[in-house]
Amino acid sequence: MADERAVRRDAVAELGEALRELVDAAVRTEVPLERLAEAARAARELTALLSTDLREVHEIASVDDPESGQRWYSPVYGPGSPVAPPMVVEDFPDEGRCVGHVTVGKKLEGPPGLAHGGVVATLLDHVLARSARGAGHGGLTASLTVTYRRPVHLGVPLVVTGQLVSVEGRRATATARLVAADDPDTTLAEGEALLVALRAERASEVFARTGRAVGAWTSKS
Repeated sequence: MADERAVRRDAVAELGEALRELVDAAVRTEVPLERLAEAARAARELTALLSTDLREVHEIASVDDPESGQRWYSPVYGPGSPVAPPMVVEDFPDEGRCVGHVTVGKKLEGPPGLAHGGVVATLLDHVLARSARGAGHGGLTASLTVTYRRPVHLGVPLVVTGQLVSVEGRRATATARLVAADDPDTTLAEGEALLVALRAERASEVFARTGRAVGAWTSKS
C-alpha cells in the first residue's frame, strides 16, 4: 500500500508540475484569439479525462496522510496542486521551527508585479501552523495577525520562517517572518497566530464527513 501511494504521489506531482506550467502560460499569454479558443477546447478535453473518477469535496485524497498533515493538493506546498506556488519546507521539530522557500508567480498577483496580500498571509499562516505541528502541537488557526512591511515582488525567491513561541494546554502561539532570499535582514511581512488543537471528540465531529482519522489537528498529534 505504501509503495502504491508513493508511485501515485510521483504521478500526481508530475501532473501538478505540468498544470502549474499550464496555469502560468494561461495567465501570461498574449496569443491570438484563435489560439485561445483552441486552448480552451484542449483544456475541456483534459478536464473530461480527469473527471472520469472524482472524489467528493469532503473526501481525503489517497495520496494524503491526515495523521501527519501531509496534503498533496495543499494550495501552499502541494506537489499536485496547480495553484500552489509551491513552497518547499524544511522542518526543525526539535526547535519548533520550519523554513519555507518559495517564489510567487504571476498566477498569484495582486497589484501589478506584486504578490497578492492574501497570498502573503497564506504563506505566513502555513509556516505558523507547521512550526507548531512539527513540534507535536497540532491545531487550527484561531487568530492570525499579519503586518505588511514592504511590497512582495513576483519572481523573487523568498524565505518564510515559522517559530513556535509558547504552548499552554491546547493553545499554541507562533510567529513568522517573510524575507527575500537575497536580503534576509529586511522583513517584508510578519505574522503571529494563536493555534488551538481540537479535542479528539470535537475533531471527530469536524472531520466526520471525511470518514478518516484526522490526527494532525488534534491535541493528541
